[in-house]
Amino acid sequence: MHTKTQRKMVRVSNFIITFLNCVTLLVSLVAIGFSIWLNFNHSATLCQKVLQKPLLILGVCLLVVSILGLVGSLCRVSFVLWIYLFLLFLLIVGLLCFTLFAILVTNKNVSKALSGRGYKEIKSGDYTNWLQKYVVNEENWEEIKSCLVDTKFCQSIPTGKGADFYKYRLSHIQSSCCKPPTYCGLEFHNATYWTMPKAGPAVADNDCKIWSNVQSELCFNCQSCKTSFLDHIKRDWKTCSLVNLGLLLLVLFVYGVGCCAFRNTKSKGK
Repeated sequence: MHTKTQRKMVRVSNFIITFLNCVTLLVSLVAIGFSIWLNFNHSATLCQKVLQKPLLILGVCLLVVSILGLVGSLCRVSFVLWIYLFLLFLLIVGLLCFTLFAILVTNKNVSKALSGRGYKEIKSGDYTNWLQKYVVNEENWEEIKSCLVDTKFCQSIPTGKGADFYKYRLSHIQSSCCKPPTYCGLEFHNATYWTMPKAGPAVADNDCKIWSNVQSELCFNCQSCKTSFLDHIKRDWKTCSLVNLGLLLLVLFVYGVGCCAFRNTKSKGK
């Protein structure tokens, strides 16, 4: 009876490992294929090409792990399963570290408690300002602007006339990047075309001077645009941390099943 139960557990654990690795194998092939397509597609925008290397790295890693999992479960090779479990363990540690890091970066109260510094002060010890220093820096901001231009982000704004324009609900990024700040008092012509009054801006703010009617520039270099984009990234990272938490639980489940398969395969080999 005990032998039958043990065999059943071996079959179930091997089936789960095989099924999950078949899924990840397909995902890896799609990721690698899309990365290759981006590399040879000359019509792909810079915004799209940013995804090329991350997709390729992700695809190759998933491919290696999936093949190890399939070989270990189908052929019941304990050494290969051990390598598979070791890689899963590294993935668990990586997901855990990234989730904790994302919480620190996006949670102002936690970062203040750890760093003892205010959010508005740009100091290296402040975790929240990591986003401003290393994500929305000069080099990365040029790529972000290229993405906004390539996707014609500001061209999707409704073209209302006069007071009708102010009735539309623009997103925070559209309001900060596609039009000058309202406090500047610039004269409205259309959604992305504003002129400076003869008396000058209503407020002596640098963003009022940076505004340009050139469609590839607009207010993309404004501090208000960078701040709104930073807030958007922080919200995305919070969502990403929740997704990572769910993925972490899934990988822990797979790791547990893999340990059962490894133990059963090893005991059978004895």
